[in-house]
Amino acid sequence: MEDKNIVSLLESLGNARKEIVEELHKIIVGQDEVIEQIMIALFSNGHCLIEGVPGLAKTLMISSLAKTLDLKFSRIQFTPDLMPSDITGTDILTEDKTNGNRFFDYIKGPIFGNIILADEINRTPPKTQSSLLQAMQEYQVTAGNKTFSLEKPFLVLATQNPIEQEGTYPLPEAQLDRFMFNIKIDYPSFEEEKKIVNMSNIKDEYKIKPVLKASQIIELQKAIKHIPVSEHVLEYAVKLVRSTRPNTSESPDFIKKWVSWGAGPRASQYMVLAAQAKSALENRFTPSIDDIKYVAKIILRHRVLISFAAEAEGYNSDSVVDKLINEL
Repeated sequence: MEDKNIVSLLESLGNARKEIVEELHKIIVGQDEVIEQIMIALFSNGHCLIEGVPGLAKTLMISSLAKTLDLKFSRIQFTPDLMPSDITGTDILTEDKTNGNRFFDYIKGPIFGNIILADEINRTPPKTQSSLLQAMQEYQVTAGNKTFSLEKPFLVLATQNPIEQEGTYPLPEAQLDRFMFNIKIDYPSFEEEKKIVNMSNIKDEYKIKPVLKASQIIELQKAIKHIPVSEHVLEYAVKLVRSTRPNTSESPDFIKKWVSWGAGPRASQYMVLAAQAKSALENRFTPSIDDIKYVAKIILRHRVLISFAAEAEGYNSDSVVDKLINEL
């Protein structure tokens, strides 16, 4: 990709971002930071795990984003009795009406879309959760002896309820690591909630218009990977991730005490790529250390496993990561 094409693509991204936010704000009140983080993940070609209590417009936000990008949207409601084939698809015995011959025809499941909402992913057992693994990592689905490629762009946005844990199945670490971000949605402010109530009867009147197409998103994703990253920013990202590992010499004493397992190299890769996307969305042509700090918590919070000692002292993964960033 030529430098001139990269520059022109990245310049267009800043304008597209403003239009996308304007379209979403027709029906979504507030949540600017969450929208920003999801867009960073989209243009970084990364998946998101979104945590928030019911009623915070997680589903509406994701389906509306798909409309602004003119992408195929699929929603999968995860339940305890959901099977892997309900997601990936299955072979069905079909009869040819012209000659009476029978054959198996593969019916594609909802995973064959562009933006996949995996709603309440922790409601289903690990066997079904794992049906997403190949799709998220390799953009392929294998059924029997056949492998099908998924259409790009492909983004999995999974939601889970952080307060209701009865009848839920925690995601395995291998599954968690496939998610680029772990985004938490909080309650709206007083003024935002007033606006939500006022808009509740008229939101269906607004129509969202597409801002970007699939081919444009793919080109932007490629262009972002070509954004130059300075050596000191790269070193900071790698040093930050390595400092989360309690068995290395780089980690401070409180990490050795409070962390059982740290983040792997995939976190370093995601951190740099997300910083590149953030700088591009803000019309800057190289990421800074501040960009790394901004994405650090949402990348590390589900990869840093704290010990019982940390919990006993009132720390969680967020506070441990915050302390690490402040001291690094």
